Amino acid sequence: MNDTRIHEFLENKLVKSFIAYSIFRAFYGFGILIVTYFIDKNTIIPWWLFLLFSMIFSRILFKQIKKRKQENIDSN
Repeated sequence: MNDTRIHEFLENKLVKSFIAYSIFRAFYGFGILIVTYFIDKNTIIPWWLFLLFSMIFSRILFKQIKKRKQENIDSN
């Protein structure tokens, strides 16, 4: 009975979306930290400007990933 509740919880569309977004943000965020460090040390671009651009770009990128995933699901 307990396994069924966990399975139902994990099959919830909202939970799946939250988990996917969290995984995406973890990997993307780690990459952004590395790039921000090198931009701060090696260029004259302000680090805060790069982070602002990154925040906007990540939202666009994640929306495209979700759209592509949904298209794959719909085609199957």
